[in-house]
Amino acid sequence: MTVAVEHEHLTRRGLRLAQATVAYNVVEGVVAIGAGVAAGLVSVVGFGVDSAIESFAAVLVALRLSARLRHGDHDPRKERRALRLVAVTFFLLAAWVTVEGVRSLVGGETPDGSPVAVVVLVASLVVMPLLAAAKMRVGRALRDPLILADAAETRICVLLSVSTLAGLVAFQLTGAAWLDPVAGFVIAAFAVHEGREAWEGELVHDHDHHDEAHP
Repeated sequence: MTVAVEHEHLTRRGLRLAQATVAYNVVEGVVAIGAGVAAGLVSVVGFGVDSAIESFAAVLVALRLSARLRHGDHDPRKERRALRLVAVTFFLLAAWVTVEGVRSLVGGETPDGSPVAVVVLVASLVVMPLLAAAKMRVGRALRDPLILADAAETRICVLLSVSTLAGLVAFQLTGAAWLDPVAGFVIAAFAVHEGREAWEGELVHDHDHHDEAHP
């Protein structure tokens, strides 16, 4: 297989992964936001908003990959613009979770349990790691910061699933309402870090260093 054919094959795979991300996250986001609002769970609503943001980022990635396949090359200026828009979605997620978490803490709100939220979070823990790993492989093979940024956003979804589920379980066991928003603050910090790296286009370099450390 020639380099050009392999490059096109990987680009098409990246496009399919982005499309799958959009399809899954639209459903996940609607269900999570509905369940979170019904139960008064800030972290679950934040998780649903993250799904919406991730869908938007995946749409941007899909559009750029489709343009590459149509035109046979990529426009660095447009690629950079798309990457920075993806970076902005990280910052939006961090801001949303932080504001809602502070509001919940200040207001002393006590959420309810939500079996639907638990099911959505468990499903995310199954699906999202598979998507993130597949995107990572494609992004590394192409040395593509845009696909790597999309993979990082999917990884945040995994971490947010873990954090949110842990917060829900801890709340059910202890009744400590503050655990719900605090679970979101941890992910907000990670989102800011990943957003800064995406903005500067440093994700490729980070993953190169990771590969050197783990041959």
